[in-house]
Amino acid sequence: MNFKNDQQTKKIAPVWQILAVIAICASGAITHAAAQVAVPPTPSTITVEDGNAAFLVGHAHGSQGYTCLPTSTGGTAWNPTARPEATLFTDLLGAQFQIITHFQSINEGPKPGVQVPLSGNATWQSSLDSSRVWAVKVNGIDPDPSIESCPNTGSIQCLLLQSVGSLKGPTGGNLLAKTTFIQRLNTRGGAVPTSACTVGQTQLVPYSADYFFYRANR
Repeated sequence: MNFKNDQQTKKIAPVWQILAVIAICASGAITHAAAQVAVPPTPSTITVEDGNAAFLVGHAHGSQGYTCLPTSTGGTAWNPTARPEATLFTDLLGAQFQIITHFQSINEGPKPGVQVPLSGNATWQSSLDSSRVWAVKVNGIDPDPSIESCPNTGSIQCLLLQSVGSLKGPTGGNLLAKTTFIQRLNTRGGAVPTSACTVGQTQLVPYSADYFFYRANR
């Protein structure tokens, strides 16, 4: 056995896996897998309206930011002063691959009639083709053990969000550009800190969640 060549083969294999993933994504296999996206049952308040179907799910790991502000009673309290930031992954070829980043940014492709806030909107950008979708909260529920899709008590809310803008990637990629709705489900962590705080103090609370992306049925 050529030990040196064997070591090189082991190092190169992951690269070929990554190239395979890129080829799969470039061919549109992800966008054609809508029938394989199984969405858990959700309460009506965060259920996507008829005429839309889930086409992609990303497993997110990130943080929710909080800042300590004064209250009207003279005390202090933690307030969510920034959108969550996260990286979304999917399972491909037996490994976790990054597919989307989630952050706050200016809405560069607003839908007709949408007023673009200077503070920006929650943003999801494809790591594969740089297409983007901006969305706002429609409704949210607090986690409860009786809710299959949102069972982890004490975690950040599960949400229904609606697209208020989108943009294709620089080379025309549109993985996320046709997104109509997004659900944030199976949240874990990210809730408001329970510790005492001093004004101006900030804290990032880690969270994880599943984000389901929908588009209109053709």
